[in-house]
Amino acid sequence: MLFNSFAFFAFLPIVFFLHWSLFSKKEQFQNLFLLVASYFFYGLWDWRFLFLIIASTVVDFYIGKQIYKNNSNSKRKLLLWVSIIFNIGILFFFKYYNFFINSWIDLFQLFGLELKNTWTLKVILPVGISFYTFQTLSYSLDVYHKKITPTTHFISFATFVSFFPQLVAGPIEKAANLLPQITKKRTFNYSKCTEGLKLILWGLFKKVAIADAIAPMVDDIFQNYAGHSASTLLLGAFLFSFQIYGDFSGYSDIAIGTAKLFGIELVSNFKFPYLSRNISEFWQRWHISLSNWFKEYVYFPLGGSKQGQLKSIRNISIVFLVSGFWHGANWTFIIWGSIHALLYIPLFFTQNNRKYSNTIVAQKTLFPSVKEIINIITTFSLVTLSWVFFRAQSITEAFGYFKQILTNFSFEIYHHPSGYRMIDYYLILVLFIIYEFIIRKNERAPFNFSSKIIRFVLYTLIIFCLVLFFDDQIDRSFIYFQF
Repeated sequence: MLFNSFAFFAFLPIVFFLHWSLFSKKEQFQNLFLLVASYFFYGLWDWRFLFLIIASTVVDFYIGKQIYKNNSNSKRKLLLWVSIIFNIGILFFFKYYNFFINSWIDLFQLFGLELKNTWTLKVILPVGISFYTFQTLSYSLDVYHKKITPTTHFISFATFVSFFPQLVAGPIEKAANLLPQITKKRTFNYSKCTEGLKLILWGLFKKVAIADAIAPMVDDIFQNYAGHSASTLLLGAFLFSFQIYGDFSGYSDIAIGTAKLFGIELVSNFKFPYLSRNISEFWQRWHISLSNWFKEYVYFPLGGSKQGQLKSIRNISIVFLVSGFWHGANWTFIIWGSIHALLYIPLFFTQNNRKYSNTIVAQKTLFPSVKEIINIITTFSLVTLSWVFFRAQSITEAFGYFKQILTNFSFEIYHHPSGYRMIDYYLILVLFIIYEFIIRKNERAPFNFSSKIIRFVLYTLIIFCLVLFFDDQIDRSFIYFQF
């Protein structure tokens, strides 16, 4: 079920009403109902894969309790490895099995040996598997390291794993944040609900009026890159930057807003990443829950930055490579991760990787300084060029895209594949960028204006844009569903 579908907007009010009326007396009733609703939400995509979620839930619930009970370090470590092997195992099989088989076949072909690809399987990638396996795995890791006490309530834990707003594309929640909110009784809060509805509206605007609106142009340019000039190809990369941002941050806003309707606060996943002044700041603002997951469960266990520069560079490189590979079974994602590692390492060497960790662009002034503008444009340009590898279907296509830019460096006026006026899309993107800068201090308050007139005008304009740009002829699924 898609957040931007009519089915969801029939499903959500029903779940909301029943949650706060028939099932509001005890947290056990609330959680059981949310669990059933979440399984129904996921099962509409493919009910067979509910068994994977249930299996992951049962395994980590049991392992968490056993790790906590055991005093033997060897037994605790063995139990942890069972959780790691199980979760990474199912992720590997469904997401990476064919990738490794095909890579092995390609390697043999380099030496003139032919292997038939009879070992490959027609494996369907379960939606959300990269997210909920990381969430349950982090629970076992936190119990093992004694950061949390495991819950004894299976229904509460199952709700934590499968909570439908963030089930299929995050944010990836830690048990320390989400589980305590689930295990206690939640009471209706009008302010939280209005905040949630505003975030849902803002997320829908990003998805429908930004991401979905420019998706046909991005598809057209990338699919036909050999016939376009450099100006159009650069435009395609620029538009994809906003497509993926509008798509994924829009999803996160809707997820956070929907959770608020049920009295639950999810972690922020995006904080205006395209206003970043270097790559380090970008990764503090882009897909924050995943970045923090890799930092805590990969980078720190490897030694972090406490074992000298060479090992620190190794650890940074591993994190970016694994992060790239997490996004998909394709060498393009590994190259994309490698590019970000190469951009990040110089900042680490010069100790500028934490320069902007606690500041916002133009924090004390209305407009950014010339230096900030240059840094923002430079960072955005580097990120945008790296997105070409992320968007391309293969390494050959990505390099062909760049080759066409370098060899056909000319200017052409790009026309929308359906004949619509391009000026409308350029205008809404410019207004969107300006508006994001205006609200940059709080990603959870997109309409935080004291004037009721201003808020009314904004709501009216956004609803108008949703109606104007809604197109039921295009694929409206979220990009990160494929990861």
